[in-house]
Amino acid sequence: MRCTPESVDAALRDLDAQQLRRRREIFGSGVDFCSNDYLGLAAHPDVAAAMANAALARGVGARASHLVNGHDAEHEALERELAEFTGRERALLFSTGYMANLGVVGAFADRDDLILEDRLNHASLLDAGLLARTRAFERYAHCDADAAAAALRAQHEARPNASAMLVTDGVFSMDGDLAPLPQLAAATRAYRQWLVVDDAHGFGVLGKTGGGCCEHFGLGADDIPLLVGTLGKAFGTFGAFVAGDAAYIELLMQRARTYIYTTALPPAVAAATRVALRLLRTEHWRRERLHAHIQRFRDGARRRGLPLADSPTAIQPVIIGSARDALTASRTLADAGFRVVAIRPPTVPAGSARLRVTLSATHTETQIDDLLSALEGACDAARRERAP
Repeated sequence: MRCTPESVDAALRDLDAQQLRRRREIFGSGVDFCSNDYLGLAAHPDVAAAMANAALARGVGARASHLVNGHDAEHEALERELAEFTGRERALLFSTGYMANLGVVGAFADRDDLILEDRLNHASLLDAGLLARTRAFERYAHCDADAAAAALRAQHEARPNASAMLVTDGVFSMDGDLAPLPQLAAATRAYRQWLVVDDAHGFGVLGKTGGGCCEHFGLGADDIPLLVGTLGKAFGTFGAFVAGDAAYIELLMQRARTYIYTTALPPAVAAATRVALRLLRTEHWRRERLHAHIQRFRDGARRRGLPLADSPTAIQPVIIGSARDALTASRTLADAGFRVVAIRPPTVPAGSARLRVTLSATHTETQIDDLLSALEGACDAARRERAP
């Protein structure tokens, strides 16, 4: 697109015509069923107090990058605790999950490598693969471990000394389903290649102790050498990290441009995250309540005939179809006092616009039951509006 005032206006009109223009809204009243605060830690008083106290003691910002003079004792302590939590030798903090994914793929992928990704990976992982500018960037069918293994086998047969990096989400953010990590780990081991997993939506939620997809599937550092996690979801704070063997993390620190050339995460955020991690590990009732809510929601949705995706996680997509119908259903829910955002292309494939319901330990059973009733009405309203 040539960038002129006329072409920009035309592009915006086209988005409006397709019901695809995104708009920001300041959330006010109502019950929030679209945030990623799965364990309800974002507003926990101990987490908030840790952040406030650290800000008073250390200031609001980190003032510089980690490798200049922005690396604080709170950062250092949090990295040690995250490494221990994930069962890895070291962890490295990043300012956002997007930057962590760009950094880890860019740092370890060489020009002659193959980067292989799930077709429904998060945009940050797909962008990381594209920006790495390797010899080949391929996408396999969603959660198709056989297709991934076939691509690795073809690479090995054609270029036996070449490297490949298989990159996947642990929990897919728009569908809520889990990657087939045991099969993917077996395939990468068979061909002695890399497996990188972004467990943004699994950490804190899955596994007996909240260890995420690795704990859920019983996989360790030998299976998944590089593990990415975000802190703005189950942890309730902000930022991200990459965990792995000490040598891997040292090289990552030397090469990742998104780590080297940006201001460090505020120390106060690291202090708050340390408290959130402690709560995540000790208050098991939060995970137990969340999983009870997931089961309650799915049982109620099935009884009402709602078009659910096959998700065992806190992400429960209600598939609507068209962007227009999804927007209608979202507005109907808002009128009923529920915040559930319509997710439309290009975030999801064409024809699969949806209401992305996310559940939290802070929700009540009554709120979930009321949402289910409102969802039934919202889906009916969308169908009536579509009818001739």
